[in-house]
Amino acid sequence: MREAADGRVVSLSGRLDTPAAASLWTQLMAEARKPGAPLVLDLAAVEAVDTTGATLLLTAQSATEGGRIEGASPGVVAVLDRVRDALAAPRPKVVPYRFSPLSGVGRRVVNVLRGGVEWMAFLGELLVVGLATLIRPARLRARELLRHLDEAGTRAFGLATLLGSLLGVILAFQSAIPLRQFGAEVFVPSLVGISLLRELGPLMAGVVLAGRTGSAYAAELGTMTVNEEVAALRIMGIDPMALLVLPRVLAGMLVMPVLSLVLTLAGLVGMAFVMALLGFTMTTVAQQLTNFVSLKDLLGGLFKAAVFGLAIAVVGCRAGLGAGRGPRAVGDAATAAVVGGIVAIVVLDGIFAVLYERLGL
Repeated sequence: MREAADGRVVSLSGRLDTPAAASLWTQLMAEARKPGAPLVLDLAAVEAVDTTGATLLLTAQSATEGGRIEGASPGVVAVLDRVRDALAAPRPKVVPYRFSPLSGVGRRVVNVLRGGVEWMAFLGELLVVGLATLIRPARLRARELLRHLDEAGTRAFGLATLLGSLLGVILAFQSAIPLRQFGAEVFVPSLVGISLLRELGPLMAGVVLAGRTGSAYAAELGTMTVNEEVAALRIMGIDPMALLVLPRVLAGMLVMPVLSLVLTLAGLVGMAFVMALLGFTMTTVAQQLTNFVSLKDLLGGLFKAAVFGLAIAVVGCRAGLGAGRGPRAVGDAATAAVVGGIVAIVVLDGIFAVLYERLGL
């Protein structure tokens, strides 16, 4: 700094970027606030300045009466002018938060109704595409269908077998404990068999499909939505419902009965193993199963499984195509697919329970 006739001159040199401004801020502001002659900032030796450095210079200039900036190059002047205009622009008004339960409830109701309309539109579009595919089967890409059948079904057989065998072992042990008090352990095979065929087999297979395949559908389609690949397909005249959604829905509906059957058979094997440990022969186990388990139990469970697979695939695809923007969109879509799929199969299982009871099945 040097004294001049028209003020106190502070000469700066080099690059006045963010690190340099941080080190000079306190010293320069203290100099600017000193009483006496106005502060003059000499920028003849300044090579470049960024927005932080420009903010420091303009703040120091305004901190002293009559302060000014001299000797700046055209590039530095351009940055100073932009920052000066930004500092002079009016600040947005801060809207105070107002707690309004009525508006919150109304907003939620509107969002629920809007979501319901979007769901109806999605289901209607899927139904139209499915009917059009029945008329013109060539629209369905068999290669894509087989790929999804392999990913959703064949590669899930190991998990379904493990889960089913463990479930059969647990059910047999837990059923044998109370039945032993009445000497009725012989009825464990019929109890476990009916439970697996009618309820637990399709339900647990649905949980496996929702957690493994429904989330994958949502993640795949959600990534395509975030990357605007779905919008690109629409622009090219390709229907995403026929190309992306229909093969996945058909794969989910076709693979679920097979998964349910595999899980049920594995559960029966696990139950038979426990019965062998309890001293019962395989002939006794088979006789109990044939006496109390009928074909309608098997067919009813497989039909439920097919409906569960349809619901899980539809929920997963809808969650993926409805993904928003941002880094959390794909994760939110996968979470919504798993939660929605499990809720859907539980609700459908309750409906089937009432329906089968009314029909006497």
